[in-house]
Amino acid sequence: MSELGWGVLSLLPLLATLVLAFITRSALIAMLVGTFIGTLMLGGAPGAGMNELLQASLGNGDFIWICQIVMLIGILFELFKRAGVLGALALRFAGGGGHRRGVELSAWGMGFVIVDDYFSPLLTGAVIRPMSDRAGIPREKLAFILDSTTASVCILVPFTAWGAYIASLIAAQGADVGSVEQGLAVFIGAIKYNFYPMLMLLFTFLICAGVIPDFGPMRTAEKRAASTGELVRPGGKPLVTDDGDEVFDIASGRESSLLLELLMPIFLLIGVGVWTLVSTGSVKIVEAFMLANGWLLAVLAVKGSFSSVEEVADLIVAGTKSVMGALLIVALAYALNAVTTQLGAGQYIIDQFTSDMSPNSLVLIAFLLTAAISFSTGTSWGAFAMMMPVALPAAFDITGGEIGPLVYQTVAAIAGGGIFGDHASPVSDTTVLSSVGAGSDHIDHVVTQLPYALLMAFITAGIYAWM
Repeated sequence: MSELGWGVLSLLPLLATLVLAFITRSALIAMLVGTFIGTLMLGGAPGAGMNELLQASLGNGDFIWICQIVMLIGILFELFKRAGVLGALALRFAGGGGHRRGVELSAWGMGFVIVDDYFSPLLTGAVIRPMSDRAGIPREKLAFILDSTTASVCILVPFTAWGAYIASLIAAQGADVGSVEQGLAVFIGAIKYNFYPMLMLLFTFLICAGVIPDFGPMRTAEKRAASTGELVRPGGKPLVTDDGDEVFDIASGRESSLLLELLMPIFLLIGVGVWTLVSTGSVKIVEAFMLANGWLLAVLAVKGSFSSVEEVADLIVAGTKSVMGALLIVALAYALNAVTTQLGAGQYIIDQFTSDMSPNSLVLIAFLLTAAISFSTGTSWGAFAMMMPVALPAAFDITGGEIGPLVYQTVAAIAGGGIFGDHASPVSDTTVLSSVGAGSDHIDHVVTQLPYALLMAFITAGIYAWM
C-alpha cells in the first residue's frame, strides 16, 4: 500500500468514522467501517487488504507495548477487587458533603503527580474510579478529568519524552538552533505561550471545584447519574467492565490492608516510574505494572486468597477479558491512523493553508492546522512532526533567523494544537486510554468532552489572533 494523492477524499475514512460514531454510539463499528473504507481506497482487496493493513499497523513494538499496559492494568484491577481494598477505600472516604468535589479534585491533582500520557489515565483511573462511582460521578466525567490533565501536563513539563521529542524537531529546522539542548531551551521559552493546555487545566479545575457548571452532553450525563444512579449511559459499552457492585466488596474472612494491598502497589508504580525516568530518561511503565502486580499477587498468596494455581490463572483471564473492548479499540485506532497517513490526510490539510501564512497569521494558522491534523490522524506527535518543518522555518524567515517571541509563539501553537487533537479525536490513543481508565463508553467520552475542548481551542485561537 503506497501513499496516494487523494485530496479532500483522504479525509473520508475519518469522516465516515465520526458520522457513524455519533449516529450509532458504537466506536468499534464506526472505526471498523472507517478502516475498511480506507483499505478499499488504498486499492486493497477486502480481505487481503485489511490483512496487510493490520500487519503494517499492529505488527510493531508500540502497539504490543500498549496492549501489555492495558492488560496489566486489567489484571491489577482484578487483584485489587480480590483483595477487597477498593471497597475498603470507598468506605474509608464515604460520606461527607464535599466528597464528590474532593474526588474530582483528587483525580485532577493526580494528573500533576503522574507525568506520563499513558501511565496517568490508567493509574489515576484505577485508584479514583471506585471512589468516583461511590460519589455518583458519571464515568464520562471521570474520563474527561483524566484526559484533560494527561497530555496537558506532559506538554507543559519540559524534562519528559515530550520535551525531548519536540526539542529534536526544533533542532532539525536549523537556523540559530544547532543542537537538541538549544531546541529544548526554545521549547522551554515557548511554554508561557502554550495557552490551550493551560486553559484546559484551569477549566477542568473550575469544573471540578463547581465554579463552572457542566454544560452540553456532560450536563446530560450528570443529570442521568443524579436522577437514575446510572454512571454509564443505558446501552453504553464501558471499555473496562465491572460486575456490578462486586468491585466494592470487602474481602471476606480477613482484614484488607490498605497499606500492603493498595498503597504499596501504587508506591511501586510511581516509584519505578520516577526512578526509571530519572535514570534512563523514559518511564518503564510495563515494568512498573509488572512489579505492582507481582507484589500484590505475592501478598494475596501469602494471605491465602488463592486456593490453587488455577484460581490465579482464572483471575488473570478475568482481568484480560475486562479490557478486551479497549484492546480492540486501540487496534482499530492504530489501523485508522495508518489509513489516514497513507492517504495523505495530514499533508492535504497543510497544503490548503500554508500558502496563506503571513507574519500576522502564522501563529494562529499553525495552531489551527496542527489541531486539524492531530484530530484527523489521532496523533499529536505525528502532527508535531508534520507542522514543525512547515511553520518553524517560516517563523525563522520572518525573524531573520533570530530566536524571539514569534518563534516561541509558533512552537507553542504547534504544541497546543497537537494537544487539542489528543483531547478531541476518537482515534487518539490517550483518549482511548482515558476511556479505559475511567471505565467509560469511548464515544460517550468523546461526545461529552468535545464541547469543552472546542471552547478552549476557540479561546486559544482568539488569543493568538489578538497577539
